[in-house]
Amino acid sequence: MKTYVVGGAVRDALLGVPVKDRDYVVVGATPEQMLAQGYVPVGKDFPVFLHPVTHAEYALARTERKTAPGYRGFVFHTDPGVTLEEDLVRRDLTINAMAQDEQGVIVDPFGGQQDLERRLFRHVSAAFAEDPVRILRVARFAARFPEFSVADETNALMRTMVDNGEADALVPERVWQELARGLMEIRPSRMFAVLRECGALQRILPELDALWGVPQPEKYHPEIDTGVHVMMVVDHAAVQGYSLPIRCAALLHDLGKGVTPPDQWPRHHGHEAHSARLVEAVCRRLKIPNDCRDLALMTAREHGNVGRALELRPATMVTLFERCDAFRKPQRFLDMLVAAECDHRGRTGFEDRPFPQRAWLAGALEQASRVDGGAVAAWARERYPDQPERIPEAIRARRVENVREWLERNASPEE
Repeated sequence: MKTYVVGGAVRDALLGVPVKDRDYVVVGATPEQMLAQGYVPVGKDFPVFLHPVTHAEYALARTERKTAPGYRGFVFHTDPGVTLEEDLVRRDLTINAMAQDEQGVIVDPFGGQQDLERRLFRHVSAAFAEDPVRILRVARFAARFPEFSVADETNALMRTMVDNGEADALVPERVWQELARGLMEIRPSRMFAVLRECGALQRILPELDALWGVPQPEKYHPEIDTGVHVMMVVDHAAVQGYSLPIRCAALLHDLGKGVTPPDQWPRHHGHEAHSARLVEAVCRRLKIPNDCRDLALMTAREHGNVGRALELRPATMVTLFERCDAFRKPQRFLDMLVAAECDHRGRTGFEDRPFPQRAWLAGALEQASRVDGGAVAAWARERYPDQPERIPEAIRARRVENVREWLERNASPEE
């Protein structure tokens, strides 16, 4: 019975980055032996145990056999005779198929250390093709380690998997889980570049894939290509360390430009409404959580209005706040302004340009929110005792007046 640290912990230690979690493989043991030593069983598909003191996960060495399409179609086999190499050969990438024994010796049967030095993602064996989630994992690793590239043979294998329909067997929850994790890495655009290169993006997120090759007016978008722009927006959000809902909103805000008829290019009149419709469809299909969905939908619908904030009249501003439910959920509205700022800065040469619209609308919302609704309602009931419908009108009028007074006190900032 021998125990090894395996996978990401070995990889990260060799790269010199912090090791967050350690996974262990036990070779030469039976479930009964693990139980006798106090390990607690937790695995359903194959034997995994929690260490009685550290609660770290220890899995018995296993082999697996593909029995059905998709990432769930596997039968696992554990046995004291299963070797460490037999366990490692079923893993996805060579850099994740290394182990370290209790004396610190690295076991690397598939050249993982060499691929680390070459900054290369390379699949371990043909078994890679049996699990479509591995396409998403490679893409996510590209976002985490943006200096790495995908080996030509691995990209070819992933493309073959896509062509064979393996990506179509992915369940929505797992697709979103991997996309969300990739969005939270240091350079999310690398994830989408890998997915595009092998054809997987067109299958799992065709609304996004459609944006590459769609031009925008060069005056406002020197990068011209909409797909390039969206990747710049997402990467800006990542550099700033923004939350997942903001990064999701950054990713989906311009989907409507992908359905603009080519004879209207490079203009995209009304793309916000088309974007909102597509965001709803994407979030429904991928079962994206409500916080991400709601912010993405609002950003898609309103980012053009935010860009025109310095031109809006007080009543129009209050209408915007009402439409966004900003008086009840101010933080979500402020997050939308952050996502809109990412949209502004995610353009060639715009990275450091001022975006006063964010502070302008935030300040106006603060002033409108200072209205004491209860006091205004009491006044309206006294003045219009038989007209209760005048109460919301009076509250709105007071909010508009507050915004107007604030705008007059504060000169409109220059763009």
